[in-house]
Amino acid sequence: MKFLLSSIIVLLSALLPGQTSGQENKPLIYKFEMRKMIAAPVWRTTQKSFEEAEALGADYILIHMNTYGGQVDYADSIRTRILNSPIPVLVFVDNQAISAGALISIAADSIYIRPGGSIGAATVVDQTGQASPDKYQSFMRGMMRSTAEAHGKKPVVTNGDTTWVWHRDPDIAQAMVDPRIIIEGIIDTGQVLTLTALEAIKYGFCEGEANSIAGVLEIAGIEEYEMAEFKPSATEKAIQFLVNPAVSGILILLIVGGIYFELQTPGVGFPLMAAITAAVLYFAPLYLEGLTSNWHIIVFIIGLGLIAVEVFAIPGFGVTGVLGIVGVVTGLAFGMVDKIVFNFGPSENGVREVLMGFSIVVGSMLAGIIGSIWLTQKLFSPNKIFGSLALEKVQEVNEGYVSFDTSLQNSLVGTEGTAHTDLRPSGKVSINGQIYDAASEIGYIEKGSAIRVKRQESGQLYVEKIG
Repeated sequence: MKFLLSSIIVLLSALLPGQTSGQENKPLIYKFEMRKMIAAPVWRTTQKSFEEAEALGADYILIHMNTYGGQVDYADSIRTRILNSPIPVLVFVDNQAISAGALISIAADSIYIRPGGSIGAATVVDQTGQASPDKYQSFMRGMMRSTAEAHGKKPVVTNGDTTWVWHRDPDIAQAMVDPRIIIEGIIDTGQVLTLTALEAIKYGFCEGEANSIAGVLEIAGIEEYEMAEFKPSATEKAIQFLVNPAVSGILILLIVGGIYFELQTPGVGFPLMAAITAAVLYFAPLYLEGLTSNWHIIVFIIGLGLIAVEVFAIPGFGVTGVLGIVGVVTGLAFGMVDKIVFNFGPSENGVREVLMGFSIVVGSMLAGIIGSIWLTQKLFSPNKIFGSLALEKVQEVNEGYVSFDTSLQNSLVGTEGTAHTDLRPSGKVSINGQIYDAASEIGYIEKGSAIRVKRQESGQLYVEKIG
């Protein structure tokens, strides 16, 4: 009878929808890498990965981490995305989760650390490694504490008594930022806290120690699974390459060099196209990553317009040209500045960020100008590669090349006539029925006034009013 019932159950199980010979579906693990400085590219990868994981119906998201930190604003965006995820998030700290990496890790549902790894040291620092002003630290302290509190409390049964304790102690999280926090038996040195793998396990900040992703999933109790992984597209790789500060500096060189060559060889067109292309490659990825705002691009374009007006419409180089240069430099420089500078207002750290951006831009522009002059001599000089694009012939005066009509000479000096137009001081005069360009020697001469030619110089008549 038992055999018959067992046979019926097996048969029904095979016929029921969604069943495959009595085997359950394997959980889907979606993995992506976070093994670089926390910045715009990492935030972009995180967004894409979570979207793909949710679209695939993943059961778990696994972050493979090894980072020494990065930009706080992007770390905040990532930890918020993790806290709001409907899919459980696991983090494998493959050596280090320092600073911004610690904040992101604490947001996850489970943390696993490689032996010899560590987590903590979340003090906000600038590019030189110096601690930022206290308002930055206060912001980070609050984020670390609230992230730990977001995981709530868990019951611990001791000798039949149930005690509710924090899943991750907020005081320990805050001690990773604030050296003033003293926790008996954990930290009392007046320095920020960093936990080793074993310490993290002991104090509830880590679920286990593992040497590999397979080890992580084994500790998590996931024995059979399917793995999907985020693979950046060609566009993603190109954006990550272009937002590199070194590449941005090269693009600025191309922008400046292209404009310079275009002014040196008007009508060629290629240098200008190179400059425009470099400007697009500079701003487009920064805009997509959220680093560049609309006003940065607008200021840059206005600056270029003012420079063009100064070069082609206004003789000399004055206020318009200076404002144009300021606009171009400002647009390029502020595209490199961390947005968190503006979130906290003026500060020593913010000033340093802005100065760093301006230093990179100005340095790149100077290098571009110097390099352009050098290349001009190498490429456009006679007998060089592009020597045919430059004027080689020297027009000597003794060969008859002059910039004015020499037929006048001094034959009109002393001749009288009338002002054909107002002279303010330049204008035109009528002498013996012929119209000539002229300038007033002294003051303003009204149209129709009698005049006398005082002198002639370089094709220009200089006249005085008679009577």
